[in-house]
Amino acid sequence: MANQRRLFSGAPAPAGAPPKAAPLRLPADGLAAHLRSLLISMRPRQWTKNLIVYMALIFSVGSSWHVREVDTWLPLLGKASLAFALFCLVSSADYLVNDVHDRETDRLHPTKRRRPIAAGAFPPKAALGWAAAFSLLGMGGVFALDLRAGGVVAGYIALMLAYSFYLKHTVLLDIMTIAAGFVLRAMSGALVIEVPISPWLYVVTALGALFLAINKRRAELLLLEEQANQHRATLEEYTPDLLNQLAATVTASTLIAYGLYTFTADNLPENHSMMLTIPFVLYGIFRYLFLVHTKNQGGSPEEVLLKDWPLLLDILLWVAASLAVLVVFRE
Repeated sequence: MANQRRLFSGAPAPAGAPPKAAPLRLPADGLAAHLRSLLISMRPRQWTKNLIVYMALIFSVGSSWHVREVDTWLPLLGKASLAFALFCLVSSADYLVNDVHDRETDRLHPTKRRRPIAAGAFPPKAALGWAAAFSLLGMGGVFALDLRAGGVVAGYIALMLAYSFYLKHTVLLDIMTIAAGFVLRAMSGALVIEVPISPWLYVVTALGALFLAINKRRAELLLLEEQANQHRATLEEYTPDLLNQLAATVTASTLIAYGLYTFTADNLPENHSMMLTIPFVLYGIFRYLFLVHTKNQGGSPEEVLLKDWPLLLDILLWVAASLAVLVVFRE
């Protein structure tokens, strides 16, 4: 008892007694640094990919007059926005898992080695804990909005886990999995607001995602050169010529599919005025190819979208033109 009094009173412990454990104290900026690393690892710039969730809403605005009424349209916008936010959590969980799994190979990449997990600034266990929390919160939230959409999100999570651990190392299946992820995003957006969506839009979404993924692989292959296969195993099987041919095929297919969509989809104006939006799609694809081949910017599609004003303006004009056609020219 005397020894215990000395230990708790601050008096020196007797010889041979175990050392007193120092209290656990985080540095003043410990929590802030942790949250900052978490936010970076969540990759908020890549949340732009989740904007595809709004696609069904945009193309359902003109499907009938009641959808254009404010008291009906605003709740749909609210549901789509909530689905977007929840999908951002789910996709961030995937990025965290991917960064933990690839932290060794990311250190070979000139840009990815700065990611907090690869740089050793964010503990892998903490990242996986946050990933689990984001997945449960995101998936549970979407299930609350719509059971079918929740099932789609659950499928997305399973697909992305398969991608992180296996499919990303399989040539061709890696880029096709990325495209499938975009289709699931578009599908969940349609299910949440309970509107039908043209199969053509799924086709165009898949082809557009393939276009971005192929050009991303090409940029990685040219940037890493001899070390490409150490960073991503599939890069050893891709060649610049193969990727150029794949890009050419997908580019032509995307334009054809979008053109067919503009005058065959059931929910579009019968006067085919949606074809007026084709030039915006054409310019967007050409502009992106210009940036890929002359500026070497294909490695980060989200960076291109946020930094290239001509491309961003083109996308905004396409959205405005599409809404104008669906709402104004439909009657």
